[in-house]
Amino acid sequence: MDRRKFLQSASVTALAAGTGVAAPAIWSPAKADARSETLLIVSESGPNNLDIQGVGTNVPGYEASWNCYDRLISHEMKTLANGTQYYDRDKFKPELAEDMKTDDMSVTFKLRKDATFQDGTSVTAADVKWSLDRAVTVGGFPTFQMSAGSMTKAEQFVIVDDHTIRVDYLTKDRLTVPDLAVIVPGIYNSGLVKKNATATDPWGLEYTKQNTAGSGAYKVTKWTPDTEVVFERNETWKGGPLPKTKRVIWRMVPDAGNRRALLERGDADVSYDLPNKDFVDLRQAGKVSIVSTPYSNGIQYIGMNVTKPPFDNVKVRQAVACAIPYQKIMDAVLYGLAKPLFGAAANAPVDVAWPQAHSYNTDIAKAKQLLAEAGYPNGFETTMSFDLGFAVVNEPICVLTQESLAQIGIKVTLNKIPGANWRTELNKKVMPLYTNVFSGWLDYPEYFFYWCYDGQNSVFNTMSYQSKDMDALIDGARKSAASGDKATYDKDVKGFVSLAFNDIPRVPLYQPYVNVAMQKNVTGYQYWFHRRLDYRAMVKA
Repeated sequence: MDRRKFLQSASVTALAAGTGVAAPAIWSPAKADARSETLLIVSESGPNNLDIQGVGTNVPGYEASWNCYDRLISHEMKTLANGTQYYDRDKFKPELAEDMKTDDMSVTFKLRKDATFQDGTSVTAADVKWSLDRAVTVGGFPTFQMSAGSMTKAEQFVIVDDHTIRVDYLTKDRLTVPDLAVIVPGIYNSGLVKKNATATDPWGLEYTKQNTAGSGAYKVTKWTPDTEVVFERNETWKGGPLPKTKRVIWRMVPDAGNRRALLERGDADVSYDLPNKDFVDLRQAGKVSIVSTPYSNGIQYIGMNVTKPPFDNVKVRQAVACAIPYQKIMDAVLYGLAKPLFGAAANAPVDVAWPQAHSYNTDIAKAKQLLAEAGYPNGFETTMSFDLGFAVVNEPICVLTQESLAQIGIKVTLNKIPGANWRTELNKKVMPLYTNVFSGWLDYPEYFFYWCYDGQNSVFNTMSYQSKDMDALIDGARKSAASGDKATYDKDVKGFVSLAFNDIPRVPLYQPYVNVAMQKNVTGYQYWFHRRLDYRAMVKA
């Protein structure tokens, strides 16, 4: 069917996406307008929770929260050499706040007086305080995220008047203000959420799991888990220019071949989570636009639980690091769309930066020697887990690693965990061996290591790694960054990177790229630290 002459209805296209059967064409001026104002996104998996502050919210859930809730501030954008719009780590702009004043030990925000929640209720400082109190109290990932910016107590959030809120510092920390611009400290309609809270759920997490209660540019009007999310524009949004796109339909299409076919036929506007080979093919064909951007502060890695044998033995972990088929993964899984993080010439870090490459490379003989020295000359059996919600990358990585580890006597059984359950299972910290991706929202080395290597029960220290030396280096880097002591900061950063490579509780594989395919009439894509789509800037011509 010639799509230039006929425009398919959204509901019929859904049937086509699910069945692979071509949908009948239906045309009318009203449907033409609706289609031009609707962005249709297809991906491998979708959110398990609409609230970033919910329990076990997965990565797709970040996208829902980002577009439906405002924060006090956000980031300005900059343009990279390749033309990609990229958030500016060091420059901020108002969102719910119209003014920000920083003092020595506090920051004060003046709120927009015309901002309303999606039900028409005015946004007040009381809502802001309640939302920030919730973030530091609810526990788990949200509370730890706030602590990354030294925000841990409700007493730090002070109502000055109905439209003024002050955040007091517990200690000087250069991450405090940037941490207010991430997804977690979104502002909630406190009155609405309180009405739907219970004695056992005082923060209304069950309500916000399935309903949006923000002042953001979009609101969710329909959500069928694992199938579809429908976003409608908030016509009274005051946090920025009103988006051009009135409606976003986000469909979960598990089969990568079907996602590619929908793009090539023009039935879908945007897709990510395709195999890298498909992105390479689509770029060469030239029918759609492909944007590839390295994850800021991010790596794909293989992690090991260091609290239980055999991975409590550093030589076992080093043996695994020597047995991973790095180049095969780069070639057969990524098709060059990633930055290698292995095979560095030096044994110690040369840059004050993260990510950077370690010196391990595929060396089966050395891996066997290390395994024998560890007391496992005949290997052992273990389980390797991965997130099935991103199977197009994770599964081939695990299969190639399984084959390579077999060469040194390690028999691996693969454990496929549904995407909706992945974060919960990962945070139990019981997986002996797994692959995952982590990207630090705040693009500083000490922030990444605070999340992933700090021994004080960090949410994403899923290896359960404990090292007093590591903790001291991370803490030292945070303090020297706040005080401006560059020499000490540089020393501490190199110190914790070097220790991570020697103890190797997780093995960096590569710095991934965010690959997004779009129809050529779709513009306005922006790369954000959370790696998800920002609908507010996207335009469909």
